[in-house]
Amino acid sequence: MRNISFNVNDRTDLLPGFVQHSVGAGRANELLRKAALSQLDYVHKYCGFRYVRFHGLLSDDMGVYFEDSSGDPVLNFQYIDMVYDEIIKIGMKPFVELSFMPDALASGSKTVFWWKGNVTPPKDYSKWHFLIKELTGHWIRRYGPDEVRTWYFEVWNEPNHPAFFSSDINEYFRLYAETAKAVKSVDSALRVGGPATAGNAWVKELISFCIDNSVPLDFISTHHYSTVATFDEYGTKQIFLSKTPDSIAQAVRRVKNQILESPMPDLPLFYTEWSTSPSSRDPVHDSYIEAPFILYNLKRIGNCADSMSYWTFTDIFEEGGIARKPFHGGFGLLNMQSIKKSAFYAYRYFAELGKQQLECDDSDSFVCIKPNGDVQVLLWNYKLPEQNKPNSEYFSADLPPEKSDPVRISVNGLPQGDYTVKCYRTGYGICDPYTEYIKKGMNDCTDYQCVDSLKTDSDMPLFSEFSTKVEVDGLLTINTDTNMYDCILYKIIKN
Repeated sequence: MRNISFNVNDRTDLLPGFVQHSVGAGRANELLRKAALSQLDYVHKYCGFRYVRFHGLLSDDMGVYFEDSSGDPVLNFQYIDMVYDEIIKIGMKPFVELSFMPDALASGSKTVFWWKGNVTPPKDYSKWHFLIKELTGHWIRRYGPDEVRTWYFEVWNEPNHPAFFSSDINEYFRLYAETAKAVKSVDSALRVGGPATAGNAWVKELISFCIDNSVPLDFISTHHYSTVATFDEYGTKQIFLSKTPDSIAQAVRRVKNQILESPMPDLPLFYTEWSTSPSSRDPVHDSYIEAPFILYNLKRIGNCADSMSYWTFTDIFEEGGIARKPFHGGFGLLNMQSIKKSAFYAYRYFAELGKQQLECDDSDSFVCIKPNGDVQVLLWNYKLPEQNKPNSEYFSADLPPEKSDPVRISVNGLPQGDYTVKCYRTGYGICDPYTEYIKKGMNDCTDYQCVDSLKTDSDMPLFSEFSTKVEVDGLLTINTDTNMYDCILYKIIKN
């Protein structure tokens, strides 16, 4: 029996704000589409994400930078305006990733992804400075300095990986310095950071560079995925999950310690990408185990991060080309047809928690209370799956779970009276469209209307509900059976 016992009068820390700080999208051009914006609005409303980050803001499919016959820059921010206007209209803010290189400004022809983002440094740093300065000034004029000062400006994406940057660390530092100075020349209060690296790299090095060269640095950003591989452009690699179940949390704590031990110990730490796998064709993202994986790692991060930007909110995502199946291992919390994956419910349930945590010894739960006295208990079961095949094979199969220990929740200190207890649940076959997709043989379905049956109208389907009375002793007890990889939310409401 697993016992989760607490007293509603024993308050502890506030719920960490980094969980809902930001979420990822694929590239800027994809946010010109009504379907992607509708999904962004949905996850903002029901999961509480406040910022959104994406690649390709300066890539040629956004039509930002050209040169005339004399070689002088010609700038065009119309598509950027369309995207950013919609983000702000939704109620979110941009987490600005300044990438990739416009072809007319590029020093080479190397690209990444199906949509061919140019990953070479600028051929002329004075023109790059001009582009960044003019774009930043345009945002100040369009949205006002008070708004833009709440944004974050991140320089490039994963420059330590040869797929994303054709040069080396010294060239990246040059790019970073020029970009940071261009942004700050418009408004010194704007926040600039990096190195936006894969696998937690170059953190100490960037801090040292900025100190030694008097370059502005307002935050650290980096990425981590829970696999050995750090990149899988077209979904062809044989990927296994890390043998360390809390590999994400361990990475965050290591980098946080690097910052604390540096000459700039107060720098915020933003993980601007994280997930189980770095492949946009990995079925683990569709699997029901993704939900408890998310919560398991978020819980263990504690207060070591200022943002954990899950990659991504949507499967409308074309790094590896246009996906051909409704469930294809895409990164998203929602698939292309807006079907809510199990991972969505990890964030949906978290959004229901009160901001005040209660003292509880259970390491796999969040226990919270709202100002009106309503109590929430979010619990999960997670362990490393016993893989004998790579993710592409293992998570493409029907995976019935083993039983876990039953759970007893003991809530102490409640006021006497009548209560309603509502239960919401995701796990194998429950809020788990991918398992149903597999069981019904839909993987071979070419008529996408066949997946309509997997949609749920509710943002959070109710699993069960009961009424109970709390006596003068103030005790309420809930008993439930659980399976491995379940996520369960209880809402205890005084009538």
